[in-house]
This record gives sequence, structure tokens and C-alpha cells, in this order.
Amino acid sequence: MSKKSMSVAEAKATFSACVRRAEVGRSLLITRHGKAVAALVRPEDLEQIERMRAAGPEGGLANLVGGWEGSDELVDVLNDSRRSAARDVPDLG
Repeated sequence: MSKKSMSVAEAKATFSACVRRAEVGRSLLITRHGKAVAALVRPEDLEQIERMRAAGPEGGLANLVGGWEGSDELVDVLNDSRRSAARDVPDLG
């Protein structure tokens, strides 16, 4: 997926073209005063982002793959696998 950025004003002036771009999987980063404020993506990409957000950092890979076609077997394997304990991370600061 290629990513392009443009200002809110540019996106507003070329909104139809921006939507067509997102429809074919080419995301668009929208900026205001040079700072990213929004993104235009395909609905499928948004669904994947929402699944990742819902899984959270503790959700693991098994929660993420649940929405992919043919992923049921992988989910079963991951759920049945032994998980290691959290590692101690030294304080480097």
C-alpha cells in the first residue's frame, strides 16, 4: 500500500480523487500545518486496525488473526501453544 500525504485544503479540493485512491488500497495521510491529523483508508484496512486496537497489547496474535479467511486453524494452534512468562526488561534510563 503506497502512502501519500496532503493538506486538508488539498484533500477537500480533490476529495473524489482521494476517495478513489483509497478504494484501490492507496492510503492518504491528511495534514494540517504539516502535522498528520487523519488518514483515508479502505474499509478493510480500517477493520484490521480496529481488530488490532481491540486486541490490545495483551491480546496476542491469536486475537488478530481471527478475522482473516482460513485463520481458524492458526487461531487454534496459537491458543493451544504454551506461552512464556513475561521477560524482565532492564531499566536503561
